Amino acid sequence: MSEQAPSIADFLARIATLEAAVCARDIAIAERDEQLRRERAEAALRIHRLQLRIDRFNRKAFGRSSEKLGQMRLELEDLETDFAASVPDLELPIVADTDKVRVLPVRKLNPNLPRKRVVREPSCACCPGCGGDLRAMGEDGDEMLDLVAQAWQVMETIRPKYSCRTCDKIIQAPAPAKAIARGKLSYAALAHIMMAKWGYHLPFYRQAQMMAAKGVDIERSTLARSAGYAAALLDPIYNRIREIGRTRSKIHTDDTRLPILAPSTGKTHKGALWVYVADDRNSGSKEPPIAWYRATMGRAGESVMTELAGFAGTLQADGFSGYNQLYKGGAIRGAACLAHLRRKIFDLHDSQPTELSTTAMAGIQAIYRIEEEIRGLPPAERLAARRSRTRPLVRALRRQLMRQGNGLSRHADIAKAFAYGTKRWRAFNRFLYDGQLEPDNLIAERAIRGFTVGRRNWLFSGNFA
Repeated sequence: MSEQAPSIADFLARIATLEAAVCARDIAIAERDEQLRRERAEAALRIHRLQLRIDRFNRKAFGRSSEKLGQMRLELEDLETDFAASVPDLELPIVADTDKVRVLPVRKLNPNLPRKRVVREPSCACCPGCGGDLRAMGEDGDEMLDLVAQAWQVMETIRPKYSCRTCDKIIQAPAPAKAIARGKLSYAALAHIMMAKWGYHLPFYRQAQMMAAKGVDIERSTLARSAGYAAALLDPIYNRIREIGRTRSKIHTDDTRLPILAPSTGKTHKGALWVYVADDRNSGSKEPPIAWYRATMGRAGESVMTELAGFAGTLQADGFSGYNQLYKGGAIRGAACLAHLRRKIFDLHDSQPTELSTTAMAGIQAIYRIEEEIRGLPPAERLAARRSRTRPLVRALRRQLMRQGNGLSRHADIAKAFAYGTKRWRAFNRFLYDGQLEPDNLIAERAIRGFTVGRRNWLFSGNFA
């Protein structure tokens, strides 16, 4: 039997089947393309975030800062040194009075330094040409900075004994007070050792090597024990500084990590070093600045609450959540750090500048230009300038952060930086209503910077035991 020819219905059914298969294939392809597009977008976002982190690490490790010289400046110093060593002294050309010469100002050395005056008289008391008498008509002077080598000396105290011929009583001068009982270091020597250790960040073994080079044989353990005794002598002064500091109306605080040795474990605890600074010189105050430091085991708000017990005023600090417990009572007001907001935006702007970051950076820089002009003025004048000039800039900056932040994904880094400012805006805005306050917490950061730089010279701090 011959096969029956397909009917029109069969053709229509096959066409419908093929159309359904093509439609299903198109849907699968579209879903796959959408999935690939999402994966590419996620990969691009991840690459962007990783690149930002790499840029931050590179800038932190290799970028220029106040403690580092750029590579170009180091090369310039090497070139200047090589040039000075290779080129002999050249005789300067004689310039006529009629020639136009730009006279460079002569920088005087510090007049408070000790001075040694050396007068160089002519070798002949008469004129070498005709033998006539000489009369004074003036003098030429020049200054050079000289170094008097540091020298260690032994202070030998002799107390002669005398006896009375009448009553046989022994008379002798009392022994001078010592910094450490039966110790061999004077007050000046202890001050030098402690300043070298915590001021210039020289470990005790380096100090022992430097002293040995000058003929002083002293063990590192002796230096460590002596520093501990000296710290005990300074306790009354330290406690008095803390008492005076807590009476001020404004305190800056900041902290940094402090690895603390755990005895008999070979490990370290996560400690923190806190700095508290009372410095109102920027607002024209004549009170001397006060700074004290406190080491704690761990980083918690209770440490700050204990240290600032009894303080009432404004605490300028960063956005650490541990400070929030201090602000609940109302006696302490929090003032935020505008430099932290600028730093978060600058990290993004330096890696990938955009219109958003550029505009935000320009607004913050305009605020700081005004602050530079009014630095050192009395609080009333600073407050008047901020009301008339700074407040419009701050309000415009807030509108920009809120408007542009609402149009961004909350996962975007620039949106997170903007949110850091908008969530703490009342604390950021505090300096506009008090001429004594600062827009940032750089006073505390500068006070603790020496410790963070010197931390590279050691691995951990001793334990509290």
